[in-house]
Amino acid sequence: MKIKDLTLVRNRAEMLAWPEGKFLVDTVNAHSFVLAQRNDHFADALLDADALLPDGISIVKASRWLKTESAPDEKIAGADLFAFEMDRLEKRGGTCFFLGSRPEVLEKIRERAAKDYPHIRVETYSPPFAASFSRSENEAMLEAVRAADPDLLWVGMTAPKQEEWLYDHWADLDVRCHAGAIGAVFDFYAGTKKRAPQKWIDLGLEWLYRLLQEPRRMWKRYLADNPRFLWLVLKERLFG
Repeated sequence: MKIKDLTLVRNRAEMLAWPEGKFLVDTVNAHSFVLAQRNDHFADALLDADALLPDGISIVKASRWLKTESAPDEKIAGADLFAFEMDRLEKRGGTCFFLGSRPEVLEKIRERAAKDYPHIRVETYSPPFAASFSRSENEAMLEAVRAADPDLLWVGMTAPKQEEWLYDHWADLDVRCHAGAIGAVFDFYAGTKKRAPQKWIDLGLEWLYRLLQEPRRMWKRYLADNPRFLWLVLKERLFG
């Protein structure tokens, strides 16, 4: 997968034109782009999404430098997608389903959403914490979603697990709504982790804030994957 292969959402205005009904949204950043180089299944999942958001300033700048057809005007993070979709659903009312994370995180999400979005009914399901799911576990998740019949579906299992799960089960998901893989947003919204302040985001330093917050977990993502990402972009510029 190369940067030129990505059909990215260029700005928030394009999101207003998304169709109603079953529609899958994924995000890509430098870390996930590097992961996709050695995981064809993950790459296929990203490329197959109905919309792909540039969730990282590195993706935005690389796309512009390489002059790709869908070079974004701005970074659009998973948290931005979450706010956009939740605000739209709040206006008309409906059900939002959160699939993923720990029970205590989901409980905090329900408590906050009850205040922030009083016209949205929140349903949740916490899958087992495992590298992969059994057939019965997958069916239980699918059945929980079907039973809720949501107007909006969020999946938060970290990349690439969440994107691959949606990709593998998209045909089996009997939904009529937008769905998004938003990972850390579950924790951000629950308050169990802090997102970078807006000033850091505006300066393109959200990655640094996350590294400082969780150095043991994030050091490889940023200190190893970022240089790898830069090399991949340079190679694409030089050799196509």
